[in-house]
Amino acid sequence: MRHECRRDLVLNAALPSTPKAEGYRLAAEFEPHAGVWMLWPERADNWRAGAKPAQAAFAALAAALAPFERVTIGASPGQLANAGAMLPSTVRVVELASDDAWMRDMAPAFVVNDAGDVRGVKFGFNAWGGLKGGLYFPWDQDALVAAKLLEIEQLERYDAPLIAEGGALASDGLGTLITTVDCLINDNRNPGLRRARIEGILRDYLSASTVIWLDHGLPGDETGGHIDNLVAFVRPGVLVMAWTEDRADPFYDIARLTFERLAAATDARGRRFEIHKIHQPRPMIIRAEEADGILTVAGTKPRRAGDAICASYINACVGNGVVIVPSFDDPNDEAARAAYAALHPERRIIQVPAREVVLGGGGLHCITHEQPRV
Repeated sequence: MRHECRRDLVLNAALPSTPKAEGYRLAAEFEPHAGVWMLWPERADNWRAGAKPAQAAFAALAAALAPFERVTIGASPGQLANAGAMLPSTVRVVELASDDAWMRDMAPAFVVNDAGDVRGVKFGFNAWGGLKGGLYFPWDQDALVAAKLLEIEQLERYDAPLIAEGGALASDGLGTLITTVDCLINDNRNPGLRRARIEGILRDYLSASTVIWLDHGLPGDETGGHIDNLVAFVRPGVLVMAWTEDRADPFYDIARLTFERLAAATDARGRRFEIHKIHQPRPMIIRAEEADGILTVAGTKPRRAGDAICASYINACVGNGVVIVPSFDDPNDEAARAAYAALHPERRIIQVPAREVVLGGGGLHCITHEQPRV
């Protein structure tokens, strides 16, 4: 049932900042969910036409997910009524202020234990680079989203001494983590932190005993190279990755280097990976009529006609009994759908148009975050 959360939230007291989260592990996306969280888009300097097309795209994704699991959308006070009017009645709408709508990167990393307890790890957030390349300023409301979400769900919280977005981390739920050097070992996120220290934090807070580092994400990914455009776990030991056979594509060499790195790696259980490839959609750019509908504001990354936009079929949403796969009106759409159907025979495959989301700088995976059920 839809409801508004109260405005006088008192953020739950964090657990000690150095608990090492003993006995807790980062849940995998393909494990059962208690629900999925999203945020409602509205900023006119990122979403065209006053965010109306983006809101329709977010509502379509929520409607596709709602028959399979609880969907909760956080909206600002000024957008609560609009969101409620556009969303199915089965979607829960709560008041939750944010600077933009990338729930994947702002939400807590959910960790679970064998007793069925779920807690959240709150990482730092600085809009994908802070004052050294961040996409907008300020981001203070985004940085509070994880704590507010955990307060709403009445879950305990760990505060980790690391800036890391959810889209930068892929987990098999059994101690294997895949990430990119470009995002985590970067002075615009974690100045002065070396690989060994970052791996120690990931081990202490997420029980990541094996961290596999890839050098780069997709070219043009304005996050700096999130893993969720590049590689995802289907299940333990099985990966799906973006691919191209086009030698003119700037991703061509990165794709082959990524495949070689993953083929040579082993997971936390010592297994080699089974790797499946999904060909990328054709290169996409912002059209003139799309750029004309986006405000230009100082401090926010401009979106201009002709700018490349980063689209990937890997940036999909895995739910309870369903996979929501992006479509781009592209010849590769059907092959991507068929690939996911083969990889997830136990789940229904639904494709939804994702161009409006990609225009804002992300994908379907970027605007969702699952809450696990153990």
